[in-house]
Amino acid sequence: MAQRQRALADVILKDPDVASLSSFIGIDGINTTPNSGRIQINLKPRDERSATASGIIRRLQPEVGKVEGITLYMQPIQDLTVESRVSRTQYQYSMEDSDAQELATIAPQLLEKLRALPQMRDVASDQQSNGLQEDLVIDRDTASRLGILPQAIDDTLYDAFGQRQVSTIFTQLNQYHVVLEVNPQFQQSPDALNNIYVKSGTGTQVPLSAFSHFESSNTALAINHQGQFPVVTLSFNLAPGVSLGEATKAIDQAEQEIHLPPSIHTSFQGTAAAFRNSLSSEPWLILAAIITVYIVLGVLYESYIHPITILSTLPSAGVGAILALLITHNDLGVVALIGIILLIGIVKKNAIMMIDFALEAEREEHKPPEEAIFQASLLRFRPIMMTTMAAFLGGLPLALGRGTGSELRHPLGITIVGGLLLSQLLTLYTTPVIYLWFDRLAQRFARFQIGNRIEVPAEHHGSAD
Repeated sequence: MAQRQRALADVILKDPDVASLSSFIGIDGINTTPNSGRIQINLKPRDERSATASGIIRRLQPEVGKVEGITLYMQPIQDLTVESRVSRTQYQYSMEDSDAQELATIAPQLLEKLRALPQMRDVASDQQSNGLQEDLVIDRDTASRLGILPQAIDDTLYDAFGQRQVSTIFTQLNQYHVVLEVNPQFQQSPDALNNIYVKSGTGTQVPLSAFSHFESSNTALAINHQGQFPVVTLSFNLAPGVSLGEATKAIDQAEQEIHLPPSIHTSFQGTAAAFRNSLSSEPWLILAAIITVYIVLGVLYESYIHPITILSTLPSAGVGAILALLITHNDLGVVALIGIILLIGIVKKNAIMMIDFALEAEREEHKPPEEAIFQASLLRFRPIMMTTMAAFLGGLPLALGRGTGSELRHPLGITIVGGLLLSQLLTLYTTPVIYLWFDRLAQRFARFQIGNRIEVPAEHHGSAD
């Protein structure tokens, strides 16, 4: 293991963007079995390297794949993370079942299915079921005829391979435990069982092979648990240009295609679980923000209709933000969603400046709606452009900045810049039109209500004298 990890380290250190690395071997809190190790790769500062962490991983994969006898799985690590477990690649998907044997059968089937999906790369599993196991099958009739009890067989095997303490040596200053075991050079092969002798009831030494035979099979090196039940964690990286949402949908489709038993419970873990949870609450979060803005504007203008006029500027901002993300090949993630929510507060100020002035002109100066909104558009054009440019220029450093952590800020700046550009081009023309249309709708609705309230007097029929 040390020799092969050293070969991987030699390949990794040849990359120009790698500063150093640390290699760990042996069982600890992360490595549960001795055939697993880990390498921590330290990259140069962002300003001194030509690619992102994900780009460096894709560049290293063909080179480290040439090292024989070992497989290296790589994932970018963040300082702040929501991961609750260690996995070989970035995103995690767990399968839990009360029946370990059923889980061991189904998990490899889903693993092969996911490896065939184009949305994923480096699909791996923490299931290690190819360990070697040697079963000792005792011929009880032969052992009984030779006067050998099962307890004698157990004691002999434990003496050989179990490190039994047989004595304690006392000295004036210390005491030493004497441990009995087979010489380590005879513990490396199952053939060592042929050299084990068991003492019979008559005192003679009988070879273990005289009354037993050995059967080799595969077994799990470790069985992981989630709660009280066995669990297998499948992990994966995303293919270039693929979003996490597309990958999760592909996994759901793969589940249906292989017909998972109902006893197996599947779920996403870590970052993938946080993504799905945030995705389920996104529509409600945006709806709550819009309703709050509508209530505040309704109280401010004492109207049910004009707040809708102001909110009509939001679709263009959302479309601009999403188009900007598509053009720059960024995902609609949590940070991008924060940018869209910020746009709700930034973009609606264009309509507020015009409508507030137009309503004041209608109520105070008794101007018709067409003249009021026309005058508002002319007088408020410069303040609208100044506030828009202030927000636009404030978002440019987020969208174009470079350096450590810039990948996290890019979606925020891109959504702000894209939403402001498109909304500024459209709302200066659409807001007056929508204002006049809703004003006519309100007048028509008011006339309809007045018409319903007019009472027609009943006819009086007098009698002739």
